[in-house]
Amino acid sequence: MQLAKVVGTVVASQKEASLEGLKLLLVRAVDEAGRESGAFLVAADAVGAGPEEVVLIASGSSARQTRVTDKRPVDAVVMAIVDSWSVEGVVKYKK
Repeated sequence: MQLAKVVGTVVASQKEASLEGLKLLLVRAVDEAGRESGAFLVAADAVGAGPEEVVLIASGSSARQTRVTDKRPVDAVVMAIVDSWSVEGVVKYKK
């Protein structure tokens, strides 16, 4: 799992039939301080996340283990919306 921030949405009017009904989000990894870093990634949304929210994503075969993504050709999924996190007892993020 990785922390990421929702930075946008992806709309594809023509796609593989098994992707029909999936909401696609553009996310970017964040570091332990909440700073965006790394490449952008398209992830299927399994939890109803929205713009600017910090989320947990899973990738690879784990991305296909939610009810929403089961047996679908996805490589990344938003599987949780983060309420807070702390590092060594110091709160780094709180929604």
